[in-house]
Amino acid sequence: MAFKVSTQGNRKLERLLKGVNADQELLQLWECANITATERAGISDHGPVHIQIVANACVKLLRLLRDSGVTPSIVNDYGLAYEDAEIVVVLAACLHDIGIAVHRDNHESYSLNLAYPKSRQLLTGLYEEPALTKVVAEVLHAVIAHRWDVTCLSLEAGVLKVADALDMTEGRSRIPFESGEINIHSVSAQAVESVTIERGEERPIRLNIQLNNSAGIFQVDELLRRKLTNSTLKPYVEVFAHMGEEEERHLLEIYRL
Repeated sequence: MAFKVSTQGNRKLERLLKGVNADQELLQLWECANITATERAGISDHGPVHIQIVANACVKLLRLLRDSGVTPSIVNDYGLAYEDAEIVVVLAACLHDIGIAVHRDNHESYSLNLAYPKSRQLLTGLYEEPALTKVVAEVLHAVIAHRWDVTCLSLEAGVLKVADALDMTEGRSRIPFESGEINIHSVSAQAVESVTIERGEERPIRLNIQLNNSAGIFQVDELLRRKLTNSTLKPYVEVFAHMGEEEERHLLEIYRL
């Protein structure tokens, strides 16, 4: 499966995608991470499909923020371009879970160790120093900060953290649960029918979550809420969870706490 992300004319991003698809080591790390996750740890997919979902969610979130006049951190702090922010979030998405190839527990730290040489390798030719190190540093920050309890210090890190949580449709929960057990974890993991990212009404981004039963609120609260509230995207996102046409729970006030 070729790794694809909408580039919208970003030539650097096009070159990065070409490099990712040609990198046999990275592609195998994705597969190894997925074996650890699904076959050994008994949790949901953390391989190539997850990476593709997260990377595309990243660029969609980032572009909605751009269209609303929100400036990425790499632009504010380093004077680089918006296109470089797309490089940061996409490459961070590619690298954020490769540490699961080592172990599921504390995988963010293992991902960080593996991501340093790999990010420099993939960005060589796209950047010269000192810009190369600036972009690598931003990628590494996003990788470690995708853990829910690590504070995001850049907009791009918040984008990855929230995008990672959005891969929670039926059977794709990021919350670990024991396979075969019937409990709130397993029931709620099947309760999210769809997640869509749209332009918001009160804020730049609106997340619409369609549920097939009320157990899905557990997924939204335990997975998305805790990542969103500890991210730099908190002021920019409104969240709606729907169940059929009769019931809607507007979660925006929760996130304003």
